[in-house]
Amino acid sequence: MHDIIVIGGSTGALEALITLVTALPSDLQAAVFVVLHIGEGTGGKSYLGEILRKSSKNAVVQPRDGESIRPGTIYVPVPDHHLLLEKDLIRVDHGPQENLTRPAINPLFRSAAKYYASRVIGVILSGTLDDGIAGLAEIKRRGGIAVVQEPADAVCTSMPLNALKYVNVDHTGTAESFGGLLTALVKTPATLKCVGKEPMERTLLDIQCPECGGPLTELQQGSIVETRCKVGHAYSPLTLLDAQKREAERLLWACVVVLEAAAQTADKISDRDSSVAADIEALRRRAKIVRDAATRFA
Repeated sequence: MHDIIVIGGSTGALEALITLVTALPSDLQAAVFVVLHIGEGTGGKSYLGEILRKSSKNAVVQPRDGESIRPGTIYVPVPDHHLLLEKDLIRVDHGPQENLTRPAINPLFRSAAKYYASRVIGVILSGTLDDGIAGLAEIKRRGGIAVVQEPADAVCTSMPLNALKYVNVDHTGTAESFGGLLTALVKTPATLKCVGKEPMERTLLDIQCPECGGPLTELQQGSIVETRCKVGHAYSPLTLLDAQKREAERLLWACVVVLEAAAQTADKISDRDSSVAADIEALRRRAKIVRDAATRFA
């Protein structure tokens, strides 16, 4: 039996998740664990549980650390904490962010694969970039089932498309079809098959972690590539690029602020010291160049 279902998504996934959850039967013989990258990593209160309870025939729970896993239950993360699995237990962990978020999809998927192997069904819904792909690949490596929302059915196609590109996916479908599909898959026998683990290649990169500034190591296993720092911050390729672009834009605007402030200072003292007069226009010209670059940055 496939009695562990893990679901991940981001932008556009909430609508798909509600549709999926609504179709699950009240006697589902599996536990469902959900992580959506839609602002849950900011702390405070999450409304995901409340939203799902309105549609679900099953109990929707925000678990405590160490809580036992119960079939027929949908588990949603505690805000600003990873949702992880161990043998017969749920872990609520405030570990390093992955892909700039906490909770994150990959830690949930990896922990499910580690402890439940072929009993796991991994589901990727609508979302941006390539979150969750490494975790879905690990589920497949350990004999589990990979399910992906049809890109044409997703609000954001990037996560489904990257899952299909890098993972040997077993099933695709619409959000409307997933309730029936998952219900049927739960009843199928979980074999003990496990794909041979591909060697892990490690390369120390000459770039810094966008979050802590530590050195990054690239980890490649087959077609799956991630980067991770010593602290534990981890990034998929597209998320790392996105983080670097955001940092570059931030630094450009910081440079504009410093240049314009320097021009104002030079202007104030130019009446007393004519030697700085030439600096005023030079600083303003440089500030405009950087401002234009920041404005066009994408």
